[in-house]
Amino acid sequence: MKRVYVNEEVCIGCRLCEVYCRLKHSEATDIIKAFRRETPVALSRVRLEEKRPQCFSVRCQHCHDAPCIPACLTGALRRDPESGVVSVDEEKCNGCWTCLLACPFGAIRQDTNQGKVVKCDLCAGEEMPVCVVNCPNEALVYAETGNGVAA
Repeated sequence: MKRVYVNEEVCIGCRLCEVYCRLKHSEATDIIKAFRRETPVALSRVRLEEKRPQCFSVRCQHCHDAPCIPACLTGALRRDPESGVVSVDEEKCNGCWTCLLACPFGAIRQDTNQGKVVKCDLCAGEEMPVCVVNCPNEALVYAETGNGVAA
């Protein structure tokens, strides 16, 4: 399985990973509309952690033994057996937030407007996640895991 890796040594904290992720998951295809005119506002599935001088992008790691899946009370979180991607079924999610407590990376976000959770989906349907494509310093790398499954 491919996943996103972060090279903190070259991350400059520009937040373009957040910007393009938010745009990818918004109704609008125009960046201004996505940020200024869309209601409800789409959330980025990644977030930037800044502890200067270090910065790094945090997202779902699609863990092999993902603790969020059994923690989900409604069965809204599941792993695709072919791709290995852990995804959210928004129809089943009731916003209980137990998956947030279980995630060791703090990678699942609350969408309080919708009463659901959102998380990285590795930009399903795209050849490469938009955060990786738009990272100006190539601090984000999309590559195969060493053993074929996420850690």
